Amino acid sequence: MNTWRNASLAVTAAAVLALTTACGQEKGTETPNGQAVGAANPAAQPGNGYGSDAGYGSDAGGEAAAASPAGQLAAWESEELGKVLADSKGLTLYRFDKDTANPPKSNCEGDCAKTWPVVAAGGASAAPGVDPSLIGEVTRADGTKQLTIDGWPMYRYAKDTKAGDVKGQGIGGTWYAAAPDGKKAAPGADAGAGGDEATEPADLAGLSVRNDPKLGEIVVDKNGMTVYRFMKDSAWPMKTACTGDCLEKWPVVAPVDKNDTEGILKKGFVTFDRPDGIVQQTIDCWPIYTFKGDAKPGDTNGQGVGGTWYAVSPEGKPVGAPK
Repeated sequence: MNTWRNASLAVTAAAVLALTTACGQEKGTETPNGQAVGAANPAAQPGNGYGSDAGYGSDAGGEAAAASPAGQLAAWESEELGKVLADSKGLTLYRFDKDTANPPKSNCEGDCAKTWPVVAAGGASAAPGVDPSLIGEVTRADGTKQLTIDGWPMYRYAKDTKAGDVKGQGIGGTWYAAAPDGKKAAPGADAGAGGDEATEPADLAGLSVRNDPKLGEIVVDKNGMTVYRFMKDSAWPMKTACTGDCLEKWPVVAPVDKNDTEGILKKGFVTFDRPDGIVQQTIDCWPIYTFKGDAKPGDTNGQGVGGTWYAVSPEGKPVGAPK
């Protein structure tokens, strides 16, 4: 009996080791420069979208700010995003892909609401030219009322400190500046009620493949935005060289279920527990990102930036990178 038990334990331990070293990485190891790296987690499923995998960072800290009303809503013109919804102080309002608009429901609670303060319902006036009937409210889990635009709960971003800031755009692949009518801000979008639905991103898989006329087959996220690799990262052992301010320009791709992909290599399709607490998707064990400078689906403005950023092929290779 003891022999059988010892053999069973050995097999279990070997299986666990195989998982944790799927990308040549063990939890708690260090990179050559001494930076601790997280462990690959092949069995991980996408998180709730507002934990560390949402990309809101691990520095939220403290208490959630008291919800404050928006007052007179306004729209400001962004060169990259078109018309962007703002409160009476000019601060950008955001929407969260993990929320729902029909019926309205907020899924940003706890630590999430520290980084993404909710906009209180009441006292809000529609932006000029927008149907006032789009303004509503939703009762949150704690009983408070949150402003909604066309059913979508509205938030601010804690790192936006002045009018015109859009530092929250694209974070975690789930947070987007809102247009005045509650849709995602996009160039050419109609700010009024009944805007052009064609401006909304297509219903894509979490990760899929697009045939770019210049680059060939490249990976895009569920919003059709180009996915990139950073040449200073490493897959074996898995580590990231994009931290801090870098993530403002290059948001990580949040975890994606393997079944929510089309045409993507499944080998090495694991999540990466970054040292900053963010969970990031990888392809062939390489961490992947989007680029804040891409304003709409089809943009590849991040291609070749700094000689270190390149679009990703379906096999996880950097498209167009020097050999």
